[in-house]
Amino acid sequence: MHSEHARQRLIRENLQFAGSGGVSQENANQGFRPAFRDCETLAIYPSRFADGRAAPFHLVDGLPAEAIEARDARGRVLRIKDSVVSGFVRNGRFYTREEASRALATLH
Repeated sequence: MHSEHARQRLIRENLQFAGSGGVSQENANQGFRPAFRDCETLAIYPSRFADGRAAPFHLVDGLPAEAIEARDARGRVLRIKDSVVSGFVRNGRFYTREEASRALATLH
């Protein structure tokens, strides 16, 4: 997400995966929870509000400092590391949006 604003990327991904099961509102009922994974460290970060509460959709505001590249003057996240991808956690396993979409198709 180096050159693209973090929130813009999430909007683009939601549009891209809408209707496929790769967005929170389409897969939450099957136990998928929004999360991020750092592909370099393999760390998984559940999506959280800035105050630490679990978020029902992807939010970058609750990511830890090691996942963030830039913030604005008010402290809001502008960019996250290129190696951080959005996806979901289900039963302790991380799924990319594409993997979640495929998994959801097999559950129906």
